[in-house]
Amino acid sequence: MTHILGILVLVIAIILFGVLAFKQMSALILAPLVTVFVLICTALLAGDPVAVLDGLKNEFMPAAAKYVSDYFLVFFVGALFGAVYQFTGAAKSIAKTLSGACHGKFVAPIIMCITGVLTYGGISGFVVFFVVYPIALQMFRNANLTRRLIPAAISAGCWTWSMYGPGSPSIQNIIPTDILGTTATAAFVPSLIATVASFAMIFAWLEYRSRFFSKRGYFFDDPRLKTQLSPEELQEQEDEALPNPIVAFVPIVLILVLYNAPIILNDDGTRSGLPVETSVFVGLALATILMFRWIKGGVSEWIKVFNKGAADSGVSILNTAIVVGFGGVVQNTQAFDDLVASLQNLHMNPLVFVMITVAICAGACGSASGGMSVAFNALKDTYLKLGASLEDIHRIGAIAAGTLDTLPHQGAQITLLSICKLTHKEAYFDIAITQILIPFITCGLFIVLASLMGV
Repeated sequence: MTHILGILVLVIAIILFGVLAFKQMSALILAPLVTVFVLICTALLAGDPVAVLDGLKNEFMPAAAKYVSDYFLVFFVGALFGAVYQFTGAAKSIAKTLSGACHGKFVAPIIMCITGVLTYGGISGFVVFFVVYPIALQMFRNANLTRRLIPAAISAGCWTWSMYGPGSPSIQNIIPTDILGTTATAAFVPSLIATVASFAMIFAWLEYRSRFFSKRGYFFDDPRLKTQLSPEELQEQEDEALPNPIVAFVPIVLILVLYNAPIILNDDGTRSGLPVETSVFVGLALATILMFRWIKGGVSEWIKVFNKGAADSGVSILNTAIVVGFGGVVQNTQAFDDLVASLQNLHMNPLVFVMITVAICAGACGSASGGMSVAFNALKDTYLKLGASLEDIHRIGAIAAGTLDTLPHQGAQITLLSICKLTHKEAYFDIAITQILIPFITCGLFIVLASLMGV
C-alpha cells in the first residue's frame, strides 16, 4: 500500500507541476515548491520529518549544481552565438531566404524547416522563438493562414528532428556523450532514417492542418482567437538591410563540421570532432568577424550584444537546472525505484524500457535535457544489464526525451504561446501531435530499425 501511495505522490506532483506552470508560475519558484511537496509526502510515509530539509540540501541542490557545472559552457557559448545571429540580422537573413523559396506554398512546414536549420546549427531554441516569430507572422499573413499553427511550426523545428538528429549540437545530443561515452553520431544509420521520417511526418501534418483550417474558414485575421494582434503587428514589414545569407550560413556549417569531423585522435585510437563548446566558440568568433559591421556603434554596441547573450544563458540554464534538482529528488525516492522495478517486471524490449523511462522522467521534469539527465544518471547500469547497446541507448534516449517533456506544463511552450499571443486551447493540439505523438512514432521506428540492424 505504501508503494502505491508513493507512486501516487509522484503522479500528483507532476499534475501540480503542470497546473502551476499553466498559471505561468516561474520555474525558480515552481520546482522547489513541488519538490517540497514530494519531500513532505515522502517523509510522512517514512515517518521522518527531518528528511525534508536534508532532501533540499543533499539531493535538490547537488543535482541542480551538477547540471550547471556540467553544461554551463554549452549554454553560454550557444546563447552568445544566438545573440550575434539575432542582433546582426543573420538569423533573419537565413529565414527570409528559406521562406522565399516556398513562394507562398507550404508555409507552416517551411517555418518548421527554418527553425530546424537554425537550431541544428547551434542556435538556442529560445533565441529562435524571437527571431522566427516575426518572419512566421509575415508569411502566415501573406498566405492568409490561421495563426493557430505558428507555435507548432516554430517549436517542431526546434525540438524534434533537429534536436535528436545525428550530429546535432543540441544539449539533448550532448548529454548522452558525456554520460554514456558515445559520439554525437551514435547509431548513425537507423537514427538518420528515423530523423528523416520524423521530418517528413511533421512536414505532412503541418501542411494537412494548414489546408484543414483554410477549408473550414479559419484565416489569419480570426476574430475567434482570444487575443487579437495590434495594428502594428498586422502591418507589412518594411524591407531592411540584412547580411548575405550565404555568409550567415558559413559559421553554422563550420560548427557542424568541427563538431562531427574526425579531427581529434583519442587515446583508444578512434577519432572524433572538437568538443561542442569549442566548435560553437569558433563559430561565434567567425560570426563576429563576418557580421561585425551589421552592429552599428562599434565595440560598445557589440558589448551590449554579448551582455544580452550572457544574461540569456544564465536564465536558460538556471531554469533548466532548478527543474533537474526536482528530478534529482524524485530519482532518490522509494516510489521512483518501485516504478522502475514494476516496469522491469514487464520484461519488455530493452530499448522500449529506455524510451518509457526517459519519457516519464522528461514529463516529470517538464524538460527534455533535465529528464534525460535524471534517467541516464539513475538507470544507466540498468539499461546495460538489459542488453541495450550504448549507441542505441543514446539515440532512443534523445528521441524519447522530446516526447512527454512537451506536456502543457513545459515552460518553453508557455513562453512561445505567450510570444504568439495564443492559448493552449487554441494551439496546443498541433504541438502535441508534432512533439509528442510523432516523436513516439519515431521511437518505434528507430527501435525496429536498431533491432533489425543488430541481428
